[in-house]
Amino acid sequence: MAFVKVLKNKAYFKRFQTKYRRRREGKTDYYARKRLITQDKNKYNTPKYRFVARFTNADVICQIVRSKIVGDFTETVAYAHELPRYGLKHGLTNYAAAYATGLLCARRHLKKIGLDEKYVGQKDASKVGEDFIVEPLDDGPRPFCALLDVGLVRTTTGHRVFAAMKGAIDGGIDIPHSESRFVGFDREGKKLDAEVLRKHIYGGHVADYMKHLSSENPDRYNKQFSRYIKDGVKPEGVEEIYKKAHAAIRADPTFKKSTKAKPAKQVRHKTRRAKMSLAQRKDRVRQKLAVWRKEAGLA
Repeated sequence: MAFVKVLKNKAYFKRFQTKYRRRREGKTDYYARKRLITQDKNKYNTPKYRFVARFTNADVICQIVRSKIVGDFTETVAYAHELPRYGLKHGLTNYAAAYATGLLCARRHLKKIGLDEKYVGQKDASKVGEDFIVEPLDDGPRPFCALLDVGLVRTTTGHRVFAAMKGAIDGGIDIPHSESRFVGFDREGKKLDAEVLRKHIYGGHVADYMKHLSSENPDRYNKQFSRYIKDGVKPEGVEEIYKKAHAAIRADPTFKKSTKAKPAKQVRHKTRRAKMSLAQRKDRVRQKLAVWRKEAGLA
């Protein structure tokens, strides 16, 4: 077939359809969203829930979201910046922190809807890392089900978004998944190495890097892990910190408001000049002219 140049003529522009705003901004994948929120007609107004995981430079955000015609409604949310309350003060965006945030979101939501005691998830610390599926009870309510919403991230094996999902599953939320995207999955052998996944969940990869850096480059270690050193965190004690944090999350996942006092006056633009009236602007010009005349010897 010969190459045909597309002519953007009047007919082209008359038939042109503007894409959705969030598609133009590159924020929403509407191909995926349509399939995540569309509910079967025979289920009427039954909500379809999504487990949303998002990452910023300094935080991990996990949400349980439902969609209505007017927009999305967030049922429950958990942030990585809440983890210091449970004993995790460092590395709030790594793989282990993503798992802990997902666990916190799951336990918080199940407590909210009254299923936290019926669906406890994976409580056995020795089995953390193995693939876990939430099974429905024989004589009770079915488990809370949600679909994973990854947004625009590349769903590569070992991505943190699957760590957050793993935390939510171990927390007792039923999320349809396969083990092929967890860290430690062997693509050739088609098998998950549970020990590798468990190591990452408990921050073992961070501890290994701390040991390596402290022996190879002490100056860089002192700079990169200065907060760990300041708080007396050693590589050998990293796993125990995460175990205690998981237990604390299960004990009390409820949201606590910040105790920080609000500033007396919020100044949005500290360096911006305050808006002046016409009289003030004229007076400012008059003062400048007076200074100029004085310096020029005209006053």
